[in-house]
Amino acid sequence: MEPAWRQAGKGRGRGRAGGGSGPPQPAVPRPARDSRTPAVGREGGSGRGRGAAYAAVTTSGAGQESHLNEKQSSQNKFEEIRKANQAAAQKFTDVQYSSSSEEDEEEEIHGKHGKILTSTFTTYTDQTGGDVTELERTRQYLSDAFQSGAITCLICIASVKRNQPVWSCSGCYCIFHMPCIQKWAKDSIFLVSSVTDEDFGKKDHPWPCPKCRYEYKQSQTPNRYNCYCGKVEDPPLDPWLLPHSCGQVCDRDFKPSCGHRCLLLCHPGPCPPCPKMVTVTCFCKKAKAVPRRCSAKAWSCQQSCGRVLPCGQHACASPCHAGDCQPCPRVSKQRCLCGKNIAERLCASPVWQCEKVCGRTLPCGNHTCEMVCHPGLCGECPRAGNRACPCGKSKYSLPCTEDVPTCGDTCEKVMECGLHKCSMRCHRGPCETCRQEVEKQCRCGKYSKLMPCHKEYLCESKCPKTRNCQRHQCKRKCCSGNCPPCDQSCGRTMGCRNHKCPSVCHRGSCYPCPETVDVKCNCSTTCIKVPCGRERTTKPPKCKELCRNPPTCHHSSRERHRCHFGACPPCRQPCQRVLKKCGHVCPAPCHDEVMVKQTDKHQLAGPWEQPSEPAFVQTALPCPRCKVPIPRACLGEHEVTPLPCHAVGPFSCKRPCGRLLSCGNHTCMRECHVVSQLSDTQDKRKAGKECQQCEEGCSEPRPPGCSHPCVLPCHTGACPPCTQMIRVKCHCKIMSLFIECLKITTADKNTKTILSSCKNQCPKQLPCGHRCKETCHPGDCEESCNQKVKLKCPCKRIKKEVPCFKARETQISVECDEACKDVKKRAAELKEAEERAASEEEKRKQQAELEAFEKRLKGRRKKNKKKDEVEIEETIWQKYKKYIMVPVCGIVLAVATFYLIQAG
Repeated sequence: MEPAWRQAGKGRGRGRAGGGSGPPQPAVPRPARDSRTPAVGREGGSGRGRGAAYAAVTTSGAGQESHLNEKQSSQNKFEEIRKANQAAAQKFTDVQYSSSSEEDEEEEIHGKHGKILTSTFTTYTDQTGGDVTELERTRQYLSDAFQSGAITCLICIASVKRNQPVWSCSGCYCIFHMPCIQKWAKDSIFLVSSVTDEDFGKKDHPWPCPKCRYEYKQSQTPNRYNCYCGKVEDPPLDPWLLPHSCGQVCDRDFKPSCGHRCLLLCHPGPCPPCPKMVTVTCFCKKAKAVPRRCSAKAWSCQQSCGRVLPCGQHACASPCHAGDCQPCPRVSKQRCLCGKNIAERLCASPVWQCEKVCGRTLPCGNHTCEMVCHPGLCGECPRAGNRACPCGKSKYSLPCTEDVPTCGDTCEKVMECGLHKCSMRCHRGPCETCRQEVEKQCRCGKYSKLMPCHKEYLCESKCPKTRNCQRHQCKRKCCSGNCPPCDQSCGRTMGCRNHKCPSVCHRGSCYPCPETVDVKCNCSTTCIKVPCGRERTTKPPKCKELCRNPPTCHHSSRERHRCHFGACPPCRQPCQRVLKKCGHVCPAPCHDEVMVKQTDKHQLAGPWEQPSEPAFVQTALPCPRCKVPIPRACLGEHEVTPLPCHAVGPFSCKRPCGRLLSCGNHTCMRECHVVSQLSDTQDKRKAGKECQQCEEGCSEPRPPGCSHPCVLPCHTGACPPCTQMIRVKCHCKIMSLFIECLKITTADKNTKTILSSCKNQCPKQLPCGHRCKETCHPGDCEESCNQKVKLKCPCKRIKKEVPCFKARETQISVECDEACKDVKKRAAELKEAEERAASEEEKRKQQAELEAFEKRLKGRRKKNKKKDEVEIEETIWQKYKKYIMVPVCGIVLAVATFYLIQAG
C-alpha cells in the first residue's frame, strides 16, 4: 500500500485531470513571493480592462502562476520527505552502531536506587552494627518496588506505577491498584451474599485477598490511599523515596510481637527481625542471662534439661529445649488393664489393653464377662433383673439363664419410612421394609403415583433452572428446586490470556492466575519470574553471559559481547584475509556485512513524483588497498621510507642529491635523482655522471685567524700558505710591525708574543721612576725594580749600590768623610766635562738617527746620483774621552773600595 501523502498527491492530480466537475477544492494559500517567480505570473490578473489581444496573455499568466504555486508546494513536500528519510537513516545508523549509553544510564539509575536503599536501612544497621543478613527479604521487596514492571496488580495484570494509589495485603504483602481491590472486595461480598443470604445484603460477609485468600471484614474494605506504614494519607511522590512511602520510620509492631517496633523507614513487605539487644536466660533457666538479639532471644545452653517427666519416675535427659519435655523414651515392663499379660512398653504410655475378652465369671455364676480387657470389677450380669419383650409392651422377671418370650401382640414400631408402623406380631430382630401402597409425588412436584412406601418416586423431567454459577442449567432429573452447586470446571480465560480458570464454575471474576512465567534472555541463561500475562510487556533481563550466536562473516568466532536480542552488532575484528597482489594480511575491520545505502538511479519524472525511501543493503565490500609499510629507498638512496604496499615504486625524497663532486669540496645540489650504479670498489658517496659540475670557488676553511681568501679556484688538497703581510702593533704600541699571515696564524702563544715584540726596551716607567729593563712585552711591568741604585754621601764621593726596591723599603744614608771634599772638587770638574761630552754625543746620535730616517723615507736613489755627504768634525772630548775616563774610573773604584773596607 502506498503512503498517504502519495495517495493524496494522486488524488489531487486526478481531480485536476477530470476537469471542474468535482466539488470545489479549498483555496491553497499563496506562497511568499520569490525572485524566481516570473513577472508574467505576478501580473497575470491585472489585464481585466484591456483588449482581446491581451486576454490570452492574461489567461496564460494566471495558469502559469497556478502551476508555479503547485510546483512550490511540491518542492516543499519534497524537502519534508527528504528530511524525514535522512532522519530515518540516521536513526537506523544510531541503532546499528550505538554505544553503551543505555547501560551507563541504567548504572546511574541503579546507583540512585542504591543510595535510597542505604538511607532506608540506616536506622536498622545502626542497631546491628552494619549487619544486613536479616534484610535480604525486605531488600527484595524494595528492589521490586524500583524495578520497572516488577510489581504487577494481579487483578488487572498491569504494572503498578509510582503515581498510582495502591493497597497492600497484610497477609502476603501483595500490592494492588486501589480501584481494583475496591471492585474486587465489592464483587466478592455481593456474590457471597446473593447466594447464601435470604435477606440479601444484611449480613457482614468477609472478602478474601486475591492471592493468599486472607479474609477481611467488610468494614476493612480500603477506601483511602495510605503509605505502607499507614501514617500518611495520600503520600506525595518523591523521587528520592521509595514509591508509595512517606519517608518516616515504619514504627509497626514486629511479628511475632516482642514489644519493640520496626526501625526501618516506611517500606513494603514484612518488617525484618527485631534488631534490639535483650538480656535473657536459656530455656531451662540454668545458665546465666546473656545479651542477645531480640529476634533470636530464645537459646539453649545445651545442658541436660533435668525436669521430671510425666511418668513421674525419670528425668528429662534432652539438651535444654523450649516447651514441654518429650514423652519418656525409656522402656519398662507394664501389665495390661486386666493384669493377665506383661509386656515391655514405653514408660510414657503405661496403660494398655491386651485385646483379650475378660472371661471372668459374673456375679450370677452362669455367664462370663464379654468385655475386652478392662480395669476394676466386671459388674452385674446384663440378663439379671426385669426384662421387656422385643416389642417392649410386656415385662418379665426371669432368671438370667432363661430368654424373654414374645408377647404375641402387634409390634407397632415405626418403620424406616417414618410414616407407618410395623403390623407383624412381636418379633425379634429388625422390622421389614414398609410395603404399603401410597400416592407419592415426585421431587419436583410435577407428577404423582401409587407405589410402595419404601420406594422413592422420581420423574424423568430435567430441571431447567440455572445453577449458582449463572452459566449452566441444572439438568438434574426431578430436581426439588434447590439446585446443587455447579460441579463443572469454570474454563474461562483468566486475565493472563494464557490459561483457563481451573476452579469450579463460579460467578463473578475469576481469581488471578497463580502461575508465574520465566522471562528469559536470548540465551535462556538469565531469567526473571513475572506473573502470568506480563511476559509480553516485561522487558527481558540484562544477561551478563556472552553472546552465543555463530558468526555470519568469515571469522571463526564473534567479538565478545553480551547476550542480546536481535541481530548481533557488525563484526569489528581485523579482516586477516591474505591479499592476492602482495600476500599481506588485510588489517581493516571486517567488511563482510556492511550496511550500504542503495542509490536509486531512477530519474524522477518531475517534482510531483517523490523519491522512494533510502534502502540500506547488507553487502560484502572488497578489501581496501594494502597499507602495510614497505621500506623503500629513494632514487638517490638518501633515506629508506616506509611506503604503503600499494604505492611502492621509485620516488624522490625532494632533498638535494648531496653526493661529493669531483672537486671533493662541494656536493650535488640537484633534487634527489637517479645515479648510475657504481662498482663495488668505488665510493657510493661520490657523484655520478648525472650529477652537476662544480662551479664554485674554493670553500676550504681558512686557518684560524686568517681572513684572506684562497687565491685558487675550488680544488682538492690543502690550500697554499697565505703570504700576505699583516700590520700589527707591538706590545708597547709604539711601532707597527709587518708579519706574514702564515707565521702569525700558525704560531703558538709564546711565538706570537715574540713576533709581536719590537725587540726594544720597554718604554714604560715603573712606580719607582725607573724605566722597565725588559724588552717590549705584553701586559703590565713588574713592580719590583731590581736596578742597582747608588746611595751617596752628601758630597757624593762615597757611593753604595743597592737594589731599587730595597732602597725604597728602608732608609739607607751614606755620610761624607774628609776625603770627600777633594773628590767633590774633582767630581764637579768631571761632571762639567761629562755634561759637555754628553751633550755633544747626544747631538751626534740625533743627527745619525735623522739621516737614517731620511734615508728610509727617500728609498734608494739612482746609482749615478751621488750622495750628499755631511762630515762632522769631532770634538776634543770625543777624541780623548777614552784616555780620560779610564784613569778617572780607576781612581773612583779605588776610593770606593777603600771606603767599603774602612766601613767594614
